[in-house]
Amino acid sequence: MTLGNRSMERGRELDRLETEICVIAAQDADAAAFRRLVELYERRLLYFIRRISGDGDWALDVLQDVWVTVFQRLNTLRSPAAFKTWVYQIAHDKAIDLIRRQHRESELVLAMEPEIETDNANEAFENAELVHRALEGLSLAHREVLTLRFLEDLEISEIANVIRCSVGTAKSRLHYAKKALGRKLEEFSNG
Repeated sequence: MTLGNRSMERGRELDRLETEICVIAAQDADAAAFRRLVELYERRLLYFIRRISGDGDWALDVLQDVWVTVFQRLNTLRSPAAFKTWVYQIAHDKAIDLIRRQHRESELVLAMEPEIETDNANEAFENAELVHRALEGLSLAHREVLTLRFLEDLEISEIANVIRCSVGTAKSRLHYAKKALGRKLEEFSNG
């Protein structure tokens, strides 16, 4: 393990511990601890919500609704270590509820794409702006699993919990989402 990897791992561990401490304190009605949780997760949750449905002013409304729900239900969370998965599950559910109210249900169905190998896509992955543009062109289900896995570093089992599906379904969605992203990136790099 390189020095950079050890440092990054320590940083993740410190973030995890800070979250758990803040959850415990917030469950004991510590307002400063709850504000710290908001500071730690607000930008990341907003990004996640926007990746589910694209940019829109309503994303801030969904985010606010997420924090109201977290505030109301925080005492029901039995394991502070589960906070990250729990809060993303709430954000997922709130965003999906809004989408269902705004759009027809058929727009939410995941279409399974055939596998296509993409050799030129690896170079495009290095360009973050290109990746974000490509994400916007993917289906809801694909944006969701890619964001949770690669931007939020959730394990497959945690992703399955957030999107309320089996581990096998989460693995399958992630597989097809990677393929779809690769195709989008190849389109952008060739176009």
